Amino acid sequence: MKKINIMTIALLAYLLVMAVMFWPGRNPGRTYREYFVVIGVTLVVIMLLRYLRIRLLKIKKGRENDK
Repeated sequence: MKKINIMTIALLAYLLVMAVMFWPGRNPGRTYREYFVVIGVTLVVIMLLRYLRIRLLKIKKGRENDK
């Protein structure tokens, strides 16, 4: 399994744990809207990091092939 996949799975597991810990039903000070916005933004950031890492590895591999 590639390192990128392992890191993505680890970040998604972290997101799942945080989602369970901060569920609005257990924390009366939080609203469901805030909760889902934070979870959604975190998911977008994880996917953006994955995309950027794959892109950087392709650029690096292309430079190594040019040499």
